[in-house]
Amino acid sequence: MEGAAKMVKENRKTKDIIKDDFTSEDTWRMFRIMSEFVEGFEVLSGVGKAVSIFGGSRIKPGNKYYKLAEKTAYLLAKEGYAIITGSGPGIMEAGNRGARSAGGHSIGLNIQIPREQKSNRYIDTLLDFRYFFVRKVMFVKYAKAFVILPGGFGTLDELFESLNLIQTQRIGKFPVILVGREYWQGMLDWLNDTVLKSAAVSKKDLDIFKVVDRPENVVDIIKKFYEKS
Repeated sequence: MEGAAKMVKENRKTKDIIKDDFTSEDTWRMFRIMSEFVEGFEVLSGVGKAVSIFGGSRIKPGNKYYKLAEKTAYLLAKEGYAIITGSGPGIMEAGNRGARSAGGHSIGLNIQIPREQKSNRYIDTLLDFRYFFVRKVMFVKYAKAFVILPGGFGTLDELFESLNLIQTQRIGKFPVILVGREYWQGMLDWLNDTVLKSAAVSKKDLDIFKVVDRPENVVDIIKKFYEKS
């Protein structure tokens, strides 16, 4: 009897915890999510044409990819594009730095994570996000192109989500450009030799993105895409 009574008590306690978590967290979380969407839409709706630049936070100033990102952002800003990054160090900093030096609009979409990410000092407009998925919507909604430089899991996440959204026609096609063929070559080989050969994707799916090595190529691809549109 004591065992049964103990089990009933523990079950009630578990139900109470679940109930408390729902009423105190999930319902109010919806308001936080809504507030992030509203703020993002309000701030970014007047930005005009922009390009989102992605890449690793661990890449240091002086690295060849840092320099590539900085020059790419500089040239795009000179063409009238605002530059959107994740606001952190590394490639993100390089993108904001290039935009700032060209006199362009430099935007950072920061994410609140356990290991705090501090925004870099080259940002004109900064937005903070608690939720990755809200932040990702902002990158896509307000960008005319994605420029992807070397990076880790976060960079790959942004790359493959954009490809999937275009592939499934959830968004309209827009330029997705990988910069630095040397870095991406192993992934490109795998996509062609394994993924394509397994019929997991079609040849036209691999045409969604382009691979270049020079900042000027990035600008040319984006300009030509919108000249045809």
